[in-house]
Amino acid sequence: MERTFVMIKPDGVQRGLATRIMGAIEGKGYKLVALKMIKLSLDMAKKHYAEHIGKPFYNSLIEFITSGPVIAMVWQGPDVIKGIRNLMGSTNPLDAQPGSLRGNYGVDISHNLVHGSDSIESAKREIEIYFQSNELIEYPRDIEKWIW
Repeated sequence: MERTFVMIKPDGVQRGLATRIMGAIEGKGYKLVALKMIKLSLDMAKKHYAEHIGKPFYNSLIEFITSGPVIAMVWQGPDVIKGIRNLMGSTNPLDAQPGSLRGNYGVDISHNLVHGSDSIESAKREIEIYFQSNELIEYPRDIEKWIW
C-alpha cells in the first residue's frame, strides 16, 4: 500500500484549517497512519527543502516553514500520492481548481497551506525526516472494503 507525507504548513495551522484539510483527505478514503504537531528546527527545514538549496526562494521557504507549528502526517492508500496532490490543487492557489484545498483556501504561492510528497522517493525521504518507523501505525479499517 502506497504511503505519502503531508504537512499542514504554518498558515494552515494559524488559520484554523487543519481539521478541514485532514477531513478532506480522510473523506477521500485515505488512512492516517502517523500524525504529530511540531515546530520545525532549522535542521529539519533544511533537510525538507534540500532540493531547493541555491534557488532564490530557498531562504524564504526556510523562514516560513519555521515560523510556526506544522502538522506532519503520513497517509496511506492506493495511489495516495497522486490522489492527495490532486486534492491539494496547484502549488499556486491562483491556478488551483475551485474545490481543491488550495483553490478554496490558499492565498498565494508562498502561503498555500499544505505540502504533499510528489513521488514515492520523496515520500520515503520526507517520512524519514519526520517519523521513526515505530511511529507509523498499521491497523485495519472495516470501511476499506467499501472504498478500495
